[in-house]
Amino acid sequence: MIEVFVNFDKMKVTKRRYIMTKKLISPAKYIQGPGELKKLGEHVGAMGKKALILISQGGYKRIGKIVEDSFKETSCEILFDYFNGECSKNEINRLVQLANDNNCDMVIGIGGGKIFDTAKAVAHYVKSPVVICPTIASTDAPCSALSVIYSDEGVFEEYFFLPKNPDVVLVDTQVIADSPVRLTVAGIGDALATYFEARACVQSQATTCAGGTATNAAYALAKLCFETLMEEGVKAKVALEAKALTPAVEKIIEANTLLSGIGFESCGLAGAHAIHNGFTVLEECHSMYHGEKVAFGTIVQLVLENVPAEELEEIIEFCIEVGLPVTLKQLGIEEVTKEKIMAVAKAACDPSDTLHNMPFEVTPESTYAAIMAADAYGRYYLGE
Repeated sequence: MIEVFVNFDKMKVTKRRYIMTKKLISPAKYIQGPGELKKLGEHVGAMGKKALILISQGGYKRIGKIVEDSFKETSCEILFDYFNGECSKNEINRLVQLANDNNCDMVIGIGGGKIFDTAKAVAHYVKSPVVICPTIASTDAPCSALSVIYSDEGVFEEYFFLPKNPDVVLVDTQVIADSPVRLTVAGIGDALATYFEARACVQSQATTCAGGTATNAAYALAKLCFETLMEEGVKAKVALEAKALTPAVEKIIEANTLLSGIGFESCGLAGAHAIHNGFTVLEECHSMYHGEKVAFGTIVQLVLENVPAEELEEIIEFCIEVGLPVTLKQLGIEEVTKEKIMAVAKAACDPSDTLHNMPFEVTPESTYAAIMAADAYGRYYLGE
């Protein structure tokens, strides 16, 4: 058995022999509910003397004052800094320097997936607690001990496995309900992959992001994630379009964030996320959200597995109903060429990527064929 681990100083993935041990990891504390961001200082103010808060300019305009007010009754100082848009090595290094120069002993990431991943990496290097506050439910990044590293131009580079999960994940569901619906739908797309990738990794006994093989508990959470999406996904989307925070929305936020987060990390990644990583080599896909590309990657994985027609149809029709892409054109690829799709397939099949966690051999040629077939199935079910 092979374990993937990281040289944290150089951020390079290496391999070593590994005894098959089951592992489940998770954040130390998970808090979810409407209005919880107003209590951020109350929840985490005692964890440090000065917090570096990483946030986007737009995020600061929307909720900066709420965050500031939440710390007024605490002894913890706060320092805001705007995120540059990519979880890159340069951005991580910049923020590590900023944190050290200002004696920050806590890092808080407020916003979306790339902000979380950057905050987690920065906290690792400054050896501080990290608090994650999603303002959108578009990925399962908040709960993980993982940062996905991109170039400054947005091309996937590597997975950076961290030694621990966030100390606190705080989810204000009212803030998320007020965010663009497309973002939560993208989160549904990311979460959709969780069960199918978990199933593949359990079959192949792959080493997970947690550094072991899947526990029954983690696999049960991955399955619950899928069942929640199927039961509540469409209801939640319709409610969110009406800016209504309903029980279905609460359940989908938990599925996107906690269930998918633990499920993917402690059960494993496989085809869907590798396909996503492949699509990052195409500039025309950069406007698509992570979960949108992962959703299409899920369909590609199912084609690779040659699942029964009923299962494939259920997933494609679900994606269509909630508004996730099922064709290459919907991913932004107006002109589909063999050269482009083969470049995606080759990138997805990189020896260090998770496509090789599938329980059978996968090649660039078989991946190319699965991408083209997935596109054809999508067009078929759309009636094109």
